[in-house]
Amino acid sequence: MKYVYSATFKEEDGKVYARTPDLDGCVTTGKDWADAIEQMSDAMAAWLCVAEDQGLPIPAPTPQHKIALEPGQVISIIKADTMEYRAKTDTRAVRKNVSLPAFLARLADRRRVNCSQVLQDALMAMF
Repeated sequence: MKYVYSATFKEEDGKVYARTPDLDGCVTTGKDWADAIEQMSDAMAAWLCVAEDQGLPIPAPTPQHKIALEPGQVISIIKADTMEYRAKTDTRAVRKNVSLPAFLARLADRRRVNCSQVLQDALMAMF
């Protein structure tokens, strides 16, 4: 799933501190602005994956004009993609048995089709 939330950023002591007000406890730091944005996208995706996996409510994003900023803070919209995050972080293979009609199995074998890869590609396209 793809999500978009506002995040606040503040530079202090040579680091950029970031948080997503709508996602309780979703905070991170970066060595510079670009790194902080990347780290925030990653932190949001991790937070949202846990919420998805545990069936926790995922809050709606608050409009930016309703988010109070402290002096020196800036706000930006950040995208998090939980499918992309899962594809990068949960790469272990899991064996699944599937049933195919015999004629399809023969055709796949003759054409040297990797059925596991076809199934992975099809499932990724669905989500």
